[in-house]
Amino acid sequence: MKRFNKPVRVILADDHTLVRAGIRALLDKFTGVEVVGEASDGREVLNLVKRHRPEVVLMDISMPGMNGLEATARIARDFAEVKVIMLSMHSNEDYYWRALKAGAAGFMLKKAATAELENALQRVVRGEIFLCHEISARLRKKTPLQAIAGRKSPLENLTERQREILQLIAEGQNTKEIGEILKISPKTVEYHRMKLMNALDVHDVPGLVRYALRVGLISEEGLTAG
Repeated sequence: MKRFNKPVRVILADDHTLVRAGIRALLDKFTGVEVVGEASDGREVLNLVKRHRPEVVLMDISMPGMNGLEATARIARDFAEVKVIMLSMHSNEDYYWRALKAGAAGFMLKKAATAELENALQRVVRGEIFLCHEISARLRKKTPLQAIAGRKSPLENLTERQREILQLIAEGQNTKEIGEILKISPKTVEYHRMKLMNALDVHDVPGLVRYALRVGLISEEGLTAG
C-alpha cells in the first residue's frame, strides 16, 4: 500500500450502511487515511464537512433529501479546498459529466478495483482530476473531456432551491412536508414548483418524477423504497 505524504481525512456519504462499511474497511487498510465521519444524505454531508473540513469526501450520487450532485456543488462553492470523489453504480455519460460540472474532482464506479480507490485519493489530494479506468478509456475513444464538461444540463437552469424541491417532490413529499423540511412556507414551495415546471417544460408531478429518475436525482430503488 502507498503511503500518503500527509494524513488524509475522509468523509463517507452513502445512504446504504453496508456500502459505507465496505468502503470504510478498504480505507482502513490505507496508511495515512482516516475516516472522520459518515453520512446518509446530502445535508448530513454538508454539516460534517463544515465541522471536520476533510481533505476528501467520497460521495454517492443518489441519496434522499439532497442528492450527491447538489451536495457536491455546494461543497465546491463553500469549501473549495475539500475534494469530492463521486461514487456511482451508473457508467453512462450523463452521470460523470454532471459530476465534473458540479465540482467533483473524481468519478468512480462502485465496482472499481481497490487499487483505483487508493489511486483516486492520491490524485485528488494532489489537485488532479481522477476518472476510473472504465470511464477514462471510454472518453478517449469517444470524445474529449473538455467537450463533455462543456455540455449544459436543463438542471443547471434551476436554482438550488428548485433542485431541492424537485428531488423532494420526486421522493413523494407533499407541499406541507417540503415546507417543513426546507423551513419555508407552502406558498413559497408552490412558487418554486411552478418556476421549475416552467423551466423544465414539465407540467405535472408524474412528469417531474420521471424527469428526476432520468437525470439521476433519485434512483428507482429509492423510489420504490419510499
